Amino acid sequence: MSRDTAWEQRWRGALAERQAQGLYRRPRLLERRDGVHARLEGRDCLVFCSNDYLGLADHPVISAALAQAASEVGTGSGAAHLISGHHREHEALEAELADWLGRPRALLFSTGYMANMGVINALAEPGDTVYEDVLNHASLLDGGWLSRGRMQRYAHGDVAALDAALAQTSGRALIATDAVFSMDGDLAPLPALAELAARREALLVVDDAHGFGVLGNGPGSVAHFGLTPDQVPVYIGTLGKALGTFGAFVAGSETLIDYLIQRARTYIYTTAPPPALAAATRAALGLARQDTWRREHLVDLVARFRDGARRLGLPLMASDTPIQPLWVGDAARAMALGAALLEAGYWVTPIRPPTVPPGTARLRITLTAAHTPAQVEGLLGALARCLDAPAGAPG
Repeated sequence: MSRDTAWEQRWRGALAERQAQGLYRRPRLLERRDGVHARLEGRDCLVFCSNDYLGLADHPVISAALAQAASEVGTGSGAAHLISGHHREHEALEAELADWLGRPRALLFSTGYMANMGVINALAEPGDTVYEDVLNHASLLDGGWLSRGRMQRYAHGDVAALDAALAQTSGRALIATDAVFSMDGDLAPLPALAELAARREALLVVDDAHGFGVLGNGPGSVAHFGLTPDQVPVYIGTLGKALGTFGAFVAGSETLIDYLIQRARTYIYTTAPPPALAAATRAALGLARQDTWRREHLVDLVARFRDGARRLGLPLMASDTPIQPLWVGDAARAMALGAALLEAGYWVTPIRPPTVPPGTARLRITLTAAHTPAQVEGLLGALARCLDAPAGAPG
């Protein structure tokens, strides 16, 4: 039994406060998953809270590529990229990512968090200012706060406010934004941001974690808006969402990638991802490029879901992406709705502060290419029943 130190008392007090506010969180035990079918802590359900947008996370071709590569090269890289951990599979994956995005080079990172942290820390120097959308992902915000530059946040999507701030800036400026905001599902105004960055001579950094593989017929939000690599010089994507594997990358010019290799601490000072995982991701990338039907089906499902929600009067937030947040407001009510949906066989995770601002709790519904129209209709019916039920009552 641990000693009751002042640290232990602080931790217990903070945990008790979280529980009293209805904000206590714990991981749910996923016992089995087959596509969108899962067994969660003894309960069978349909998953509507996954970022596996193209339905590739358990594709047999990708699993076979992982197993084959592991049998040939083992399960670990053994070292950082710059020591002895950079394998031919890493090199090939970087080249194939760059090719799909139409950029000279790409650089692998172990996680999306590490990519965002490493890029901003490497690029922002003393005297620079980092401007970030207030709803950016925590990894972008942490990268800005921990960088050597000054960190400033601007109101969500407010290009005019950002322009006014840039007009008062001395020194270099870096603008960092999500392309698709992970909890709202809306798109950043990338064309306006690109125009502003060019006019103010700022560097635009775009994290397309939820757009890569999905939008722009696959290459992501920059392609969706018809922007060029020169307009968005620093492009960050993840591999654990649409591609169904794990890791992240940064794509850009030869000079940018070489600079990051020298300066990005989260790339330099960590073990490289397993080469077998890179081989699996290459297989996933091939499927994502080849199977255009996945994106077409996903677009149809999003339209079906939103049309059905409008007919039922469900309070959806504005989003045309696979992220479909349903506004709740109160955190306790969001938890009750999530529990009622799970009772009905649908796993939808409630999102509460501090992930979202106070008073903006929601159900974050995500659609994937593995869902069927019938499953979407079933979820709509369950949502209508649960929302009609009195607070605290089962759906």
